[in-house]
Amino acid sequence: MSETSIQEILPLVQMPSRYLGSETNRIKKSWEKTQLHVALAFPDLYEIGTSHFGIQILYGMLNAREEILAERVYAPAVDMEAQLRKNERPLCSLESATPLKKFDLLGFSLLYELNYTNMVNMLDLAGIALFAQARSEREPFVIGGGPCTCNPEPVADFFDAIVVGDGEAVILQMADAWKAWRQAGDGRRSTLLKRWSRIKGVYIPSFFEVAVDAGGTQRLIPKESSHLGVERAVVADLNDEPFPSRPIIPFGRPVHDRLRMEIARGCTRGCRFCQAGMIYRPVRERRPMAVLSSATQLLKESGYEDLSLLSLSTGDYSCITPLMKKIMDFCTADRVAVSLPSLRAGSLTPELMELIRKVRKTGFTIAPEAGSQRLRDVINKNITESDIVETVENAFALGWKQIKLYFMVGLPTEAQADLEAIVALIKELKSNTKRLRRSGKIIVSVATFVPKPHTPFQWEPQIPLETAMQKINWLKNNLKLPGVQVKWQDPRVSVIEGVWARGDRKLNKVLINAWRSGCRFDGWTDYFNYDRWISVFEDSGIEPTHYTEGYSDTDQPLAWDHINIGVDRSFLVEEKARAVDGRITEDCRTGACSGCGVCDFTLIKPVSFHDQKGLFSTKTKGPEPAPISSETAVKYLVNFKKMKEARFLGHLEMVSLFIRSLRRERLPLKYSNGFHPMPKISFKDTLPMGMQSEDEQMWVTLTEAVDSGELILRLQRQLPSGLEITGCSLYTKEDALDPVDKQPYRIELKDGFFMKKDLAWFLGQQSVTIERKSKKGKRVVVDLKKAVSEIRLLDDHHALMTLGTDKNLMVRPGHVMKTVFNLNELQILTAIITKRKTNHV
Repeated sequence: MSETSIQEILPLVQMPSRYLGSETNRIKKSWEKTQLHVALAFPDLYEIGTSHFGIQILYGMLNAREEILAERVYAPAVDMEAQLRKNERPLCSLESATPLKKFDLLGFSLLYELNYTNMVNMLDLAGIALFAQARSEREPFVIGGGPCTCNPEPVADFFDAIVVGDGEAVILQMADAWKAWRQAGDGRRSTLLKRWSRIKGVYIPSFFEVAVDAGGTQRLIPKESSHLGVERAVVADLNDEPFPSRPIIPFGRPVHDRLRMEIARGCTRGCRFCQAGMIYRPVRERRPMAVLSSATQLLKESGYEDLSLLSLSTGDYSCITPLMKKIMDFCTADRVAVSLPSLRAGSLTPELMELIRKVRKTGFTIAPEAGSQRLRDVINKNITESDIVETVENAFALGWKQIKLYFMVGLPTEAQADLEAIVALIKELKSNTKRLRRSGKIIVSVATFVPKPHTPFQWEPQIPLETAMQKINWLKNNLKLPGVQVKWQDPRVSVIEGVWARGDRKLNKVLINAWRSGCRFDGWTDYFNYDRWISVFEDSGIEPTHYTEGYSDTDQPLAWDHINIGVDRSFLVEEKARAVDGRITEDCRTGACSGCGVCDFTLIKPVSFHDQKGLFSTKTKGPEPAPISSETAVKYLVNFKKMKEARFLGHLEMVSLFIRSLRRERLPLKYSNGFHPMPKISFKDTLPMGMQSEDEQMWVTLTEAVDSGELILRLQRQLPSGLEITGCSLYTKEDALDPVDKQPYRIELKDGFFMKKDLAWFLGQQSVTIERKSKKGKRVVVDLKKAVSEIRLLDDHHALMTLGTDKNLMVRPGHVMKTVFNLNELQILTAIITKRKTNHV
């Protein structure tokens, strides 16, 4: 897609900044000067995909190679898809707007089964054959990766190759194999697939034939003696792998709008329902000093105001408290809030809470999973009721106003008494907060348990939809308590998720039928359509319960038997038996080895760093914080242009963009007082989305004086294309007392015409009234004859107009274009409207 065509489509879609590809720290390399071109695809919206840490890692690794170009693409929203199809435009990458079909490799990150329809949709929009066997020699190799590949069979036919395990361990080997294949001059796809099949962690679906036994169970028969299965690729030590040094700063409002740092991978708590806890073993922690060093560097390169320390159980990081103390040394001074999003009750100590709240309180989610101790022992949760009660009491005592608790229904052996235990626990928590005279809201989140492959519960049945709805409704009715809010995931979504989680290759064609029937963004409530899915299954001759009813015999063949994630089947069987008996298996990080089979204790073994003497003896210098002062205030008036693609940035995006640009430059921002201090930056006008401007103004308050020319230079080098700083001066009272009573605009039509007869009609009228909405949504009647000072037609497609700025007469150019020139909504949306400098009048 050319740049011109992007500009033509963007005015017609919501949140157009999703498709700009000009974010801070994005990498744009020369297509001609690179050999291998890779598109990294995420089959969900931009706001979700840009929060995914894995893509940032692969993006940095690939682009670090001089000969490799890597670009990104996300699932287009429904409105963008409609525009692409209407205009017959292919899906393109963000950085260079290159059609995906031109890339050599197209890699999908598969994090959630209900994104599969988006993956199919992206292939179709790109013009790439959906099934691997149908692709020509000129089409990209399509690769899948991510946690869903621990059972890749429901989507196996779509992929040329699938990566099982840690992508960092594999991606560069695959790139080198591609280069060797290309240099050898053998253009056959099968030759490269054979090269890839020899790489640990790479699965080639076409190297297996599908056979079906008398019971309808699918079995895979290897075609190649050298590729009988696939063993998960594991990064033995995260400290040996590169870490993103310049994270891309997304536009818009990503779901995790903060700096995300992975401090550990893997978990050995051994929760028997948890797939991630099995497939990411063993625990591998990053060195504390490396975390500290990376955090300081990344905060400097990003300008983020929030830092999130990531792992499957952040509170279990071996020296989390001393690490947090060091991090808070500079985060407090630099006004960076720190959150630990994955915490186990019992690991969230009062000392940790005190550290976290130094800047501002971030949210806490605790996952008891079950209400009774009996059921928590069944699932091997390894927390007690006293752990939960103490954690919640401490949080409220230290000033938190809201705590979220996560539970599941439908866990193996669950009985009515276990549901009653959830209610009893919540009532006890509320009673305790009242007794301690603490106010606090408890959010109870409930989801239906979905058995997943490679867990001790992979053989268990998933409870029927009707049962799940009854359980959730019972909890909702019995938790109607003051200060308690119940949220729940639609159990119908869990049904569909359960089918795909334990599905086989018979579902590949079901996926095509679902996509053709209109299934998109099935993980989003607004788009999920359960009846449509059931109809698709019926039309495809598939009974969903075949995949959700479970397996009575642990010796039965499973669709994912050829995928070796490292955990022995015998261990899973033993853990299943221990669950029935309610026996606990201790955490091997602090206790005895559980014998799961992952570690060889030579290369693959747990990596942890306990709080040993001298661990933090080296001083780590954080970003140079801006001086904090409640008295000194130097206010500047900054003028800037907002042109071309920058016109598609909304007002809130602009606020965030400028604040982070100022923070990256370490400029001494002045902050407000209160519980949630904010930088003192404001804009004179809120420019409508899609409108350009030759002269916008904002006010920035610093705690010390900075030369105006230096401020312009430093701020400009942090801004994306389309934003240009044109002036900076010390703010004076005259600036506020110099209102503009008339505002000139220039309009360029891309569709439609400015007719002279329409203008003549308007000029001949005494009054032309319209209705518009005020900022508060009230209807306001405005006389355009009073609001419009001048309209001058330059030609059929270009016009100048000057409008009044009085709040009682204020109108936008679109009002005039519609009323005077009879232009429709599409013609107005595609027009380029430029707000001009007032001295042009």
